[in-house]
Amino acid sequence: MKAAVISSPGVVGIETVEDPAPGPRDVVVKVSACGLCGTDLHILQGEFAPTLPIVPGHEFAGEIVAIGAEARRLNQVAVGDRVAVDPSLYCHECHYCRLGRNNLCERWAAIGVTAPGGAAEFAVAPAANCVRLPDHIRTRDAALIEPLSCAVRGYDILRSQLATNVLIYGSGTMGLMMLELAKRTGAATVDVVDVNSERLATARSLGCSNAATSADEIERPRGWDVVIDATGNEKAIQDALGRVGKGGTYLQFGVSPYEARATIEPYRIYNQEITITGSMAVLHSYERAADLFAAGVLDPEVFISDRLPLDDYAAALQQFQAGRGRKIQVVP
Repeated sequence: MKAAVISSPGVVGIETVEDPAPGPRDVVVKVSACGLCGTDLHILQGEFAPTLPIVPGHEFAGEIVAIGAEARRLNQVAVGDRVAVDPSLYCHECHYCRLGRNNLCERWAAIGVTAPGGAAEFAVAPAANCVRLPDHIRTRDAALIEPLSCAVRGYDILRSQLATNVLIYGSGTMGLMMLELAKRTGAATVDVVDVNSERLATARSLGCSNAATSADEIERPRGWDVVIDATGNEKAIQDALGRVGKGGTYLQFGVSPYEARATIEPYRIYNQEITITGSMAVLHSYERAADLFAAGVLDPEVFISDRLPLDDYAAALQQFQAGRGRKIQVVP
């Protein structure tokens, strides 16, 4: 089959690799679409995957074309089912897995990060990681469920109360998803900051309260109850930390480079009872994200800006890195 392969840091190309075969509890998915995200850029830079080469792609959906004997016996899914795939691969044995904190697994792995992913014609996944799609959902659109499940996890961490004032840094795909969820969870206001005017226009179209290139442009003298970074950008993070109001919460949601650093004021955190927390990938949130997606929480026509052939995977990464468009997908 044909697949995108990151062979070494900075090097990606389309190669012919062996067709995958399912293990006893696995399925083979014929990929309909695979989304790109910041994690793919980190993998390209040699940061995430323990060893290269790797077939990237952890946001994908498709049709089951083969199934392992044990999965067939358990009747979890069947050949012909259209599914979205949770890429999480937990050990279920380590300290954190036993505590139910699987996303902090000491042997953490994921399809498209440490195991061959969906930037290919076919991909293997555990049958238990597959969620059947209702008839009204287009298969290629369902690749959005994975990033949405990360956003749902972020709101699990926040435990948002009604009538909060929310500030989101970044109006790319993830920032816009956090905007949509903030509206659903009863925020009083949701403001968005980004230096990309095109993306800010999308945030406005989705009904944010204010969209600005700097938080200084928004009148909020006491700060915000919830501040979310969805950029991973060091300068944005530093600014965001200073915007949290008394008793407020800062969520590090964007993925930063390992070397990124920000300074905090310990006395202010103590004196103003500020919470600083983070959200890592997916935890007990994929099925709920699938339900929200089926209920129409996101409009795929707004969120997906580009669909490119798999052969153009390298160009798709370059476009994503340049900040052009919103969610970019490759289609085998």
